[in-house]
Amino acid sequence: MKVKSNRIESIDILRGLVMVIMALDHVRDYTNFGYFYTDPTNMDTTTPVLFFTRWITHFCAPVFVFLAGTSAFLYGSKKASKKDLAKFLFTRGLWLVFIELTVVNFAWTFDIGLGLHIFQVIWAIGICMLFMSALVYLHKKVLLVLGFLILFGHNLLDGITMQGNDPLSLLWYFTHQQGFPEFNNGESILLIAYPFLPWLGIMILGYCFGHFYKKGFDVKIRKKALLYFGLGAIALFIVIRFINIYGNLTPWSEQKNMTYTLMDFLNTTKYPPSLMYALMTLGPAMLFLYAIESVKNWFTNFLVVIGRVPFFYYILHLYVIHLFGFIGLSILGEDWKELIDTPHRDASEFLADKGFDLWVTYAVWIVTVALLYPLCKKYMVYKANNRDKWWLSYL
Repeated sequence: MKVKSNRIESIDILRGLVMVIMALDHVRDYTNFGYFYTDPTNMDTTTPVLFFTRWITHFCAPVFVFLAGTSAFLYGSKKASKKDLAKFLFTRGLWLVFIELTVVNFAWTFDIGLGLHIFQVIWAIGICMLFMSALVYLHKKVLLVLGFLILFGHNLLDGITMQGNDPLSLLWYFTHQQGFPEFNNGESILLIAYPFLPWLGIMILGYCFGHFYKKGFDVKIRKKALLYFGLGAIALFIVIRFINIYGNLTPWSEQKNMTYTLMDFLNTTKYPPSLMYALMTLGPAMLFLYAIESVKNWFTNFLVVIGRVPFFYYILHLYVIHLFGFIGLSILGEDWKELIDTPHRDASEFLADKGFDLWVTYAVWIVTVALLYPLCKKYMVYKANNRDKWWLSYL
C-alpha cells in the first residue's frame, strides 16, 4: 500500500538501516557463545568476524540520537512557537525515560521485580529531550557552539572518576561516567550505560543539522554540505586517532598483526561515546545521506518502513529477541529461566560458557527482522492514516 507522507525519505532510510543493524547486536547478546559475558572488542580473545559484527553496530546509537535531534528540529519547524516544541520535547522526554525503566527494562530482563535498572539509549534520548526543551530557546549559533563544545571537549572530563553510590557519584555516573552502583545488599543495581552529557552534544548537533532539511532548502547545497561533513569527520577521526593523545578513553596500540592493529585503531569508546567514536560513526552516516538522497528501490522502501516507526520496532524487537533466546537456551538443553536477568543470576555468569556459533546469530537476526517488517508496515500505515491522533507522536 502506498502511503503519502511529507517525511524526508533519506533520513527515514538511514534511521531504518541503523535500526536493522542494531538488532544484530542484540541478537548476538541472546544467542552467541558467551552471551552477555563475551567482549567482542577484547583484542586478546576476539576474532575479526566477531569484532566487526560488533563494530558495525556502533553506528546505531549515535545516528539514532543525532537523528532524534534532527527530527525535533523538523517537528519544531511545523509548529507556531518554540513553546509548542518545548512542551513536546519535555513530555516526550519524560515518557521515554518512563518507558526505558519499565517496558524496555522488562524486555531486557523478563524479571517482574525489575531488580536491574538499566539506563541505555531510550533513557539517553529522553533525558536529552528534557534538556533540549529548554535549549531550543537559545539562538541557533549558540546551540551549534554548545554542541561542538560538548562533543569535542567532554573527553577532558575522562580523568574525573567516582566510586560508590553516594549522591555525588550517582550524579556523575548519570552525567559522564559509566557506573553500576548497588543498593539494598545487591538486590537492586543501576546499570548506567549511557551517561547523558556526550549524547546531549550529539543531539544538539543533530538539531542544528535539521536546518539542511528545512522545506525549500537547496538540495545541491545540502548534498555538498553532507559530502564535506562526512569526509571532514572521517579525516578528523583518522588524524586525531593516529596522534593517540586525546579523544578516546583508551589509546590504541600495535597488536599481533595488521588486522588486529586496525581493529584496535577502530576500537573506540562507546560508554560514554568518545569524540573518536562520534566522528567514526557520524562521518560515514553523512556520506550515506549524501549517497542515498535520490535513490529509490525495493531496499530503500524496506528501510523506510522501519525508519518511520523506529520506537515501535525497538520495543518489539527486544521482546522477540529475548523470546528467541529462551528457545535457544532450551535447544542447548539448559533451563530457559537462566535468561531471566536478575541481579543474582547476572552475577552468577552461568551463561559465560554457553551459546551458539556466530552464524546462528546472523540467521536469527534475519528471521527477527523478517518477522517484524510486516508489523511495522501495518503500524506505519495506521499512523499515516490517523495523523489526528496526537498520542501516536509518542509511539
